[in-house]
Formats: sequence, structure tokens, C-alpha cells
Amino acid sequence: MKVGIIGAGATGLTAAYDLGKMGHEAIVYERAPFVGGQASTFDVGGARLERGYHHWFTNDTDIIELVKEIGLGDRIRWIASTVGTLYDGKIYRFVTPLDLLKFKPLSMADRIRMGLVTLYLQRQKSWRKYEGITADEWLRRHAGKGPYEAFWGPMLRGKFGDKFFDKVGMPWVWSKIQTRVASRGKGMVKEVLGYPIGSFGEVFDVLTDKVRELGGQVHISASVDRIVIEGGRVTGLEVSTGQEAAKLENFDAVIATTPSYIFPKLVPELPDDYLAKLTGLDYLSAVLIILELDRSLSPVYWLNVADRSIPFVGVIEHTRLIGPEHYGGKHIVYLANYLSTDHPMYMMGHEELLKAYEPHLRKINPDFDPSWIGKSYHYRVDAAQPIIGTNYSSRMPSHRTPFDGLYLANTTQIYPEDRGTNYSVRMGRQLARMVAEDIA
Repeated sequence: MKVGIIGAGATGLTAAYDLGKMGHEAIVYERAPFVGGQASTFDVGGARLERGYHHWFTNDTDIIELVKEIGLGDRIRWIASTVGTLYDGKIYRFVTPLDLLKFKPLSMADRIRMGLVTLYLQRQKSWRKYEGITADEWLRRHAGKGPYEAFWGPMLRGKFGDKFFDKVGMPWVWSKIQTRVASRGKGMVKEVLGYPIGSFGEVFDVLTDKVRELGGQVHISASVDRIVIEGGRVTGLEVSTGQEAAKLENFDAVIATTPSYIFPKLVPELPDDYLAKLTGLDYLSAVLIILELDRSLSPVYWLNVADRSIPFVGVIEHTRLIGPEHYGGKHIVYLANYLSTDHPMYMMGHEELLKAYEPHLRKINPDFDPSWIGKSYHYRVDAAQPIIGTNYSSRMPSHRTPFDGLYLANTTQIYPEDRGTNYSVRMGRQLARMVAEDIA
């Protein structure tokens, strides 16, 4: 069987690898000039760094098993993490229950209430009871005014903006708590995170090599212009590479890993009921400024910004997890935002956005001076965060599309989990099995 795959991110490459192991020929087309998708890398200080910050939790078993399977298990490092929240110009650590009791923006009663609500959610094993209510409504009702205004509300507004903060379903919060609690182990004393010491780029490069060794192909700078449908089933792809005219390639099956709003442009014949499930979804883009500093900015790896006067939502000091010696002695800091494509800051260029951010860095470190910055980088990752509302399980598009042999696999279909390389790998393996079983 010959399978065409659109997209060389974690899902596409994993599906191609597994299909190759089954004896099928998988051919991957990636529009970008690199593999890895949203976890792709670039060079910093003589090493590779992700365009968007990435790490693994201890329960990210799917990608961890894959990394071991392709021979990179010895590259994984497990490191104690530090998490904080910036509120009113002060950084409060947020890892253990004791840290919560020291969170002075809340009264002692509210600190206890916030802890009990978090404990309650981590013990809930099913997300389905939360499907019919938004996170905003549930947290206002159960967490109380103080915890909502000091922590939960700023988190939702920072992550989803004023446009979507009150539309996200409560399963999103449930999933986040389940994941972070698992990474802290039974003692809840510290959070442990994983990272492949050669970067996520090394993982995807080796996975690409494995696909080719199994008889598959991976083409970069190759754009799929159209998915060809004949007689109710997929028959091929129309592909453009470089300056060459588009060519028609025949396939027995096709897996598309495109965002939901892109897919209908490739398959204009989609019936209305399936199309409605795709066009009824919104996405936010990850907008990132990455700084090379000559010294550390913050004492923690992951800093949530609970002050909405600050125009970014998170400060991730990567070199608090992986030391600066890996990057030529540079301290690497991500300034993270999630924005709609019509947001003024999404449209800003590199220098303009950095200039808008710089004054706020003194709220994190009063000693900060722009002279600390050696180099900076600006990346926009579109379709980084889908907006999943209430009762989504009944509206989630199926992987099997209305056309035989055509499959869709993207981050809107890993519900109730949130996006992440682990769930993308899991989905890639599911799609490979699904395609093989359907053809058989």
C-alpha cells in the first residue's frame, strides 16, 4: 500500500514510521524547509533550540517510548523543574502545596480553598462531567472570587485572550492539572520534566532517517495543493516542489495533518456536515520572542504572568532546565504569547514587538537592562492552540473523513488532552493502525 502524508511534524512522521514497519510505502510532504512542525528547531550558540519551548512530563509515555525505540533513549534527561507566578511585581514559586500556602495575594482562607479545589480536580478521573461548562464559569463558581481574580482568571485571559477566555471548556483545565500533578510524583515535592539533550530536532531527524530506511520518503519544501477525490475515494495528491509545475502523485490512502481551517482548501468537495465541524473551530497563534542574554532573568524555569498589564503570558527560561553551557554560555528566555491573527501584536515585526516587551522585563527582574540582550529571535507558530468549547466530543471531526482512504489528524482531535508532542505521536500511531486496518 502507498500512503501519502501531508506534514512532517510529530504526527506525520510517526505515522510514516509505523506504516513503514508494517511494510507499507509512506511518502511525506512538508511545505516548510525543515521537519518537526511546531517542535522544529534553529541554531543558537552552537546548539539547536526549539522555536517554541518544549519539554515532556513523566506521563508522556507515547513519545518517550518512541524515542527509545529509535535509539535515542540515552539522550533523555529528567530534571527537577521550577514553576512560579508573577503577581504585582513579585515571583511566587508554585510547585508544592507549601508554596500555595505562601501565596500572599490570597487570604489564608482563599489559599486553602484554592488548594482544595486543585486537589479535588486532580482526583477526578473522568473529564466528561465537565463537558457542559466553561472553565471560566466553573472556576468562578467553585474556586471563589479571590483565587479566580488572582490566579485562574489571569491564566485564562493570558492564555486565550479577552476574545476566548470565557469560551474554553472545563476539560482543558482538568487535563492541565492531571498532567502537571503526574509530573510531580506521589510526594508532590517537586516537578520533574524531560528533555532530549540533542533537542527535539535530533529526534525528528532520526525519525526521518528511520522512515527512509524503511522504504519511505520525506520531502521538505514540498507543498500539497490539492487532494484528489474520484468516485468518493481519495486517489492522489497534487504536489508542488520548488520551481517545478505541480505533479499528480497517486496514493491508496492519504493522511492530512493540516489545521482544520486548511483542510477544506485542499478538499473543496467536503459535505456540509463534516465541513461544519472544521469551520466551527478557532485557533490562536503562538507568538514568541526568544532572547539570548548574558545573565539569568528569572530564578524559575516556567513563570506564569498573572499581571495582565504585561503584554505576554509566560516567561520560560530554558536554561533553568538545560544549562547555558549547552548554548555557548548564553541564557535562553522565551517570551510567550497566544494571539489571534488579527491582534495588533501578532502583526508587529521583530523589533517593534521586542521594544513593546522590553520595559516589562523589569517587572520580572528590576535590574534588567537591554544591554543584557545579545541576540533575539521572533517566531510565529500559527494554529498552535485550538479553542475547544463545551460539549466538544459530539462535534469533534472524526479521523475518517467522508471520503474512503482520506484521514485527518490534527490537534483538535486529541480531546480532552491539550496539544503536545506526546499526543501527536499517539495520534500518529493510531492513524497508522487505522489506515492499515481499513485497507486490509
